[in-house]
Amino acid sequence: MSKFYAVKTTANQERIVANLLEMYARKNRTNVYSILEPKELKGYVIVEAESYEDVVKTVKGLSKVKGVVKREISTKEIDHFLAPKKIVEKIKEGDMVEIVYGPFKGESAIVRKVDEVKNEITIELINAVVPIPVTVKADHARKVERR
Repeated sequence: MSKFYAVKTTANQERIVANLLEMYARKNRTNVYSILEPKELKGYVIVEAESYEDVVKTVKGLSKVKGVVKREISTKEIDHFLAPKKIVEKIKEGDMVEIVYGPFKGESAIVRKVDEVKNEITIELINAVVPIPVTVKADHARKVERR
């Protein structure tokens, strides 16, 4: 039966640690089954493994790893990281977004209205001569920052 453990990492290096863990686990065929690197969880990577010892063995000597939390993590504690979220739930009015698909690809814009039911946002392009509201699918935009 597999268990979940938290690996403490250097801040903002979670992706690198997850990649290093994956490479080491594949190469050495350790009993690590999955690696979760949620953006909301700063300074930690969640590892699913056979035992605590397997996780310690896998992270030993890896750079940017500060240690392994000894307590096992229940699935209830990580379920919310696994549930898919609509992009529109993350975007709010006033956010700055970059358009990643369609005719306005690469343009920056300010969100003026969010329609969660239709999964659409109404934006105003920043570099437009005349600010005209444009409605696009929420998954065609990537949140850049809050204004």
